[in-house]
Amino acid sequence: MIYWLTGQPGSGKTTIAKAMVNRVGFAGNIFHVDGDDIRSLFDNKDYSEIGRRKNVELAQQISQYLNDKGCDVVVSLVSPYKDQRERFKEKMGKNIIEIFVHTLETRGREDFFVKEYGEPTENFIDMPTDNISIMECVDKIFKSK
Repeated sequence: MIYWLTGQPGSGKTTIAKAMVNRVGFAGNIFHVDGDDIRSLFDNKDYSEIGRRKNVELAQQISQYLNDKGCDVVVSLVSPYKDQRERFKEKMGKNIIEIFVHTLETRGREDFFVKEYGEPTENFIDMPTDNISIMECVDKIFKSK
């Protein structure tokens, strides 16, 4: 299964993803693919639409590869372009769950928000992280499986 956590910077994607991986731990083959890791690994510091789309595409390819090998994958990536996420969901079918992570709290990452972020509108888990613990978020995601 691929768990694709999307949302603006500072919404809680990476924190939730790490908790998901820790919950599963050594009980399964699970990998965390993070946006910062993708940028570092492929040395892409381009925050334009072209650069962002390229990073999302790389994360999708890595996630599909790992999933095809029988691993669970937790992706935490802004992935702002709804059309790109929708095509991947269509391609992966029942092997992917999109989780929209968002908050109304000010967390200091607002200067990095992507203005053209397209929120999901269908086939996703809505995950507001205001007034909810990380473990409650993880429980909600795993219960939806």
